[in-house]
Amino acid sequence: QVQVVESGGGLVQAGGSLRLSCAASGSIGSIKPMAWYRRTPGKQRELVAAISSGGYTNYADSVKGRFTISRDNTKNTVYLPMNSLKPEDTAVYYCKLSEALRDYWGQGTQVTVSS
Repeated sequence: QVQVVESGGGLVQAGGSLRLSCAASGSIGSIKPMAWYRRTPGKQRELVAAISSGGYTNYADSVKGRFTISRDNTKNTVYLPMNSLKPEDTAVYYCKLSEALRDYWGQGTQVTVSS
């Protein structure tokens, strides 16, 4: 079984920064693709950033240039430093680890950006 745990959320003023972390543990095996999603009330969960097992990244247009996804494979951890935060970035952020047959999701971490 695989566990995914996010951390690093919180309350920050607009223009500020936060860094989210996502630690995966359990029967992970080889390096897996991982991604960050977010959900706001009344909206569908949306992809924020993703990183492949080989380190290739992609981002939602709304966060390009402000968020950077990276990974430390020795720790099975993915990071998401978020800069120049905006009130519209307020959401619950979820981490996902993808395996061939299923995805594993964390419980989410709240990010609130005040104006």
